[in-house]
Amino acid sequence: MKDKIFPRTFDKQIVYLKNVINTPDIEVGDYTMYNDFVHDPIDFEKNNVLYHYPVNKDKLKIGKFCSIACGAKFLFTSANHAMESLSTYPFFFEEWGLDAKNICDAWDNRGDIVIGNDVWIGYEAVILSGVTIGDGAIIGTRAVVTKDVPSYTIVGGVPAKPIRKRFDEETIQKLEEIRWWDWEEERIKKNIQAIQSGDISMLERMN
Repeated sequence: MKDKIFPRTFDKQIVYLKNVINTPDIEVGDYTMYNDFVHDPIDFEKNNVLYHYPVNKDKLKIGKFCSIACGAKFLFTSANHAMESLSTYPFFFEEWGLDAKNICDAWDNRGDIVIGNDVWIGYEAVILSGVTIGDGAIIGTRAVVTKDVPSYTIVGGVPAKPIRKRFDEETIQKLEEIRWWDWEEERIKKNIQAIQSGDISMLERMN
């Protein structure tokens, strides 16, 4: 069922994101969902992935089983005006007679945005270019994420800062070893109760 657009046929506000993406510069894993009650969620590329121009060759990579809330934004390199320059103004090559091959000099290139698996990104959160978010992390509502977020860490605020770990280090290590999101669909179905239980020992017993 991962190949359909709408996880629930009666609900047009939620899409399996992988199946509405058209650009090769955005990679999304199976079952990752996006909800939008303001705009058409099918327009995720246009409304949520901003300043993402092919000239920079940067990518948005999102793992499997992520939950992305309405209005979450991913801001890419072209939003970052150069700060080492004596001016932050982007002197566009056409207007100022500059060489087009140097167009990227107008901004700081910070690279890809990489989102792990089973990540929950809250309402209107903003993820900046160059950020990596680990598996199982939670990004709070309207947080602005400027730095990497470790796996299974809850962050919030502007700029986003760690609030707490979701689990103890032993549980986190076991989850990263088990990597249930890489299992076959039937195996996940058999273990959903264990996954939802919050009890890592139960998942280990059923694994």
